[in-house]
Amino acid sequence: MTQRMKKIAGVLTMLCLCLTTWATNWIQTHELSSPNGQLKVKMTSSSNGLSWCIEKGGQTVMLPSQIGLVVNGKEAILGKARKVQCQEVNQSFATPFYKKARVDDHYATLTLRFGKANVEFRAYDDGAAYRILWTGKATNIDNEQAQFCFEGDPKAFVPYVNDNRAGERYCYSFESYYDEVNLSAMHRDSLAISPLAICLANGRKAIVMDCGVENYPGMMLVRDASASRTPGSECLNAVFAPYPLQQEVGGFDRLNLVPTQRASYIARINACQSLPWRVVVVTDRDADILNCDMAQRLAPACRVKDTSWIRPGKVAWDWWNNTNLTGVDFASGMNTDTYQYYIDFASKNHLEYIIIDEGWSGKESLMEDLSPVIDLDRLIAYGKQKGVGIILWSSWRNLIGNRPADGYDVAETVMSHYAKRGVKGFKVDFFDRDDQEVIASAYRLADIGAKHHLMLDFHGLKPFGIQRAYPNVVNFEGVKGLENSKWEPRVGDGPLHNQPRYDVTAPYLRMLCGPMDYTPGAMTNAMKNNFFGNNDNPMSQGTRVHQMAMYTMFEAPLQMLADSPSAYEREQECTDFIAQVPTTFDETIAIDGQLGEYTIVARRKGDTWFVAAMTDWTPREFTINLSFLGEGNHEASIFADGTNAMKDARDYRHTTKTVTASDQLHIKLSSGGGWTAIIK
Repeated sequence: MTQRMKKIAGVLTMLCLCLTTWATNWIQTHELSSPNGQLKVKMTSSSNGLSWCIEKGGQTVMLPSQIGLVVNGKEAILGKARKVQCQEVNQSFATPFYKKARVDDHYATLTLRFGKANVEFRAYDDGAAYRILWTGKATNIDNEQAQFCFEGDPKAFVPYVNDNRAGERYCYSFESYYDEVNLSAMHRDSLAISPLAICLANGRKAIVMDCGVENYPGMMLVRDASASRTPGSECLNAVFAPYPLQQEVGGFDRLNLVPTQRASYIARINACQSLPWRVVVVTDRDADILNCDMAQRLAPACRVKDTSWIRPGKVAWDWWNNTNLTGVDFASGMNTDTYQYYIDFASKNHLEYIIIDEGWSGKESLMEDLSPVIDLDRLIAYGKQKGVGIILWSSWRNLIGNRPADGYDVAETVMSHYAKRGVKGFKVDFFDRDDQEVIASAYRLADIGAKHHLMLDFHGLKPFGIQRAYPNVVNFEGVKGLENSKWEPRVGDGPLHNQPRYDVTAPYLRMLCGPMDYTPGAMTNAMKNNFFGNNDNPMSQGTRVHQMAMYTMFEAPLQMLADSPSAYEREQECTDFIAQVPTTFDETIAIDGQLGEYTIVARRKGDTWFVAAMTDWTPREFTINLSFLGEGNHEASIFADGTNAMKDARDYRHTTKTVTASDQLHIKLSSGGGWTAIIK
């Protein structure tokens, strides 16, 4: 720490101590300010417990909200804090598999000590967070109270849990559209997943989420309908899946492990364990959410010493397009000839991987009952010759041998076996839970995968911090991605769900917690009036360029090309553009955006800029300032919605032009449209 930083920390420590006051013998108040002084966290501890509230610029963001921890039937956070520690931290760390090369981590921190349950608070310029630090012996946590209260009845973007596996309340894929309702209209009996956005006055947003989850369940949210909350407010309460005691094979197509009995407690924690962060991101400008690093800052530090073998990239994917190939002299499907064709396509277009999805192995094992028409060793050797790696699909229960508690000998055997054969990773599907057992399992699998130099793509989970601790976990699903178009029903004059609106909502909320395996790239595109769900020949809602813009817009170190090689070969000009977009970046600039309406970002890799804009069903026009470019002339390759894209969503225009940092680009987006450019 420099002398200047030591001086700042010392001044801030004195300030924090000066702002600790006692209204009575049983009430303490504490205040913590963010580095720029605009955001303040205020804490009150008393014989009734601990609460916190947030202000920004002198205006209330979050009203006093309760914090609690019940251990062995007793509240662990009560009374006066024994000791207060406060300091300022200003550091940064490398993020080679992210939307920027380094992340700045600048905050003020204060710790309150309550016996065996300390509480650490952090104030950032763009949000606030706390976590409980257990200092006692290993124990069971009966419950944790995390409350988030807001003045009045603000509108919220709520992603409900709405598709339980086998009727089990906490068994879910984490894929939800957003209900845009006032907090008072939230369904009282329905769980919501985070991040969840609260729309405050003057365009300000408060986004509730958890970060850095490890050896603990993830946080869900419900509306607090109790009479004890502050009058004139609406509150959210955290809910955690109880610890699973028994489970059985079931759920969708018997691919899940579904709990049949749960404990009366939520977690079994270790001695001196840190619980996850409870977070409220605060922003005055929606676009800034697109460049927020809170999930990275609050995640466990990287535990993989050598990451040089982790190779982000793009993937030719088979499942969405139903292995549809045309103009070939063999029957396409899950067979060796088809996947050899996928490898050829990937090699020709400089894609790093192909995935062999569900069907290559048996329903109950990854080592037995393998498909007789897929010669995996031949494909691995052919891929190596062509510079294309192979990733295999697996269900979570098959990878652990149906035994979450002690099945890691199975995972070790499977991963070691396929790594030695030359497989580059696994797409692990159907977790569909985030109770403590599943979170612990994900870390264990990530560790085994890193040991054998295997990358992992977790489905049926949303990111929770493991992606920084184990960067070989290169993607997560937990998103209403392109797959939903295959079965989307029509209602009246159009599709049931507004997918383009979701596409410009998810980057602000779902993507805030980490990368998402949306699987973009549809080459068959439709407007509302001519879209229909089609499993064998699927299409997307919105324009061709809306899909192309996703490759820059959506964070995904492992990014899919969802359509078939034949479709991309018919649209080679678009394919050539997509193939050039990297999956990790050195710098990101959030140009403009409005939650649920549109997004505009620019990302840099080396000396090349990648720019993308997307809109919902509303056509829009913007002017983009190019001041982020370096000196001199730059060549821009631009894809824009065509003049007739409102009739035929496949219509686009490709132009090239020379631009400089002093130029502005006027862009037009069709209904459900997009715009994207590579500027070299």
